Amino acid sequence: MRPALSRRTCYALAAVLLGSGASACSTKASSQTAKSSDGPIRVVAAENFWGSIAQQLGGSRVSVKSVITNPNSDPHAYEPTAADGRTVATARYAIVNGIGYDAWADKLLSANPGSDRVDLKVGDLVGIKPGGNPHRWYSPDDVHKVIERITADYKKIDPGHAAYFDTRRKSFEDTTLAAYNDLMSSIRKTYAGTPIGASESIVTPLSDGLGLKMLTPASFLEAISEGTDPTAGDKATIDRQLQDKKIKIYVYNSQNSTPDVQAQVREAKAKGIPVATVTETLTPAGASFQDWQVRQLRELKKALAEAMGK
Repeated sequence: MRPALSRRTCYALAAVLLGSGASACSTKASSQTAKSSDGPIRVVAAENFWGSIAQQLGGSRVSVKSVITNPNSDPHAYEPTAADGRTVATARYAIVNGIGYDAWADKLLSANPGSDRVDLKVGDLVGIKPGGNPHRWYSPDDVHKVIERITADYKKIDPGHAAYFDTRRKSFEDTTLAAYNDLMSSIRKTYAGTPIGASESIVTPLSDGLGLKMLTPASFLEAISEGTDPTAGDKATIDRQLQDKKIKIYVYNSQNSTPDVQAQVREAKAKGIPVATVTETLTPAGASFQDWQVRQLRELKKALAEAMGK
């Protein structure tokens, strides 16, 4: 769920935590010392899916701390702590999703505008403005853009190890993500154009990347994602789609299963429509980005094969 009032709370907390040097870190000098160390690049990622990628791309030359790591935490409404403030204050590189998804992280960055810190806002990188779909880690094209940018930024911060970062990127793209890339290609080749239904907008970048046809009204997907009530008209449309089996599979976010979504899952199963799940953050918490995504893609492919008989 995504209670809007928590966002005001976290804005205020961020300002209190980071508005004074004493709260965010012991001294300005200690922050600069930490940043200018010859050791690994200190990286902070607002969410662990980006943090997982950042750690694997940087290897021994980086030390990555992700803020959102608990699968039960809601990144939309997270309230930052004093420890989060200190992490940002001493970071040399920061990765936030942006697009209104983690506004609390933007507040943390702006409260500590380190002169030598490099900031990556994924939304800015991929050209999606606030109000657009923020779930870019489910877009395969955007994931690859982030990989390229993180590597380029590492090389800028630590040019003496540029060749090392290039090697890490190539290995990650060609080997580590091989199963992820193969599943994306296979699903797109076999099932492109298949009509699907979903519980919220987190599924849309994935369905776009796979060439699937999303039939669920965009207004319903956004309402569930934002924690607002969907309209009676949208719910009636989805009921008809399920009753008439116009959708071949139904995909829902198991971390945000509202009563409306639960009712749709039950209805889909009753009509013999295969159901697949996704989650918003790494599940389990210690999973790598690729293991998490491959597991979900395999489940999705299995549901499509059951529905389409191939």
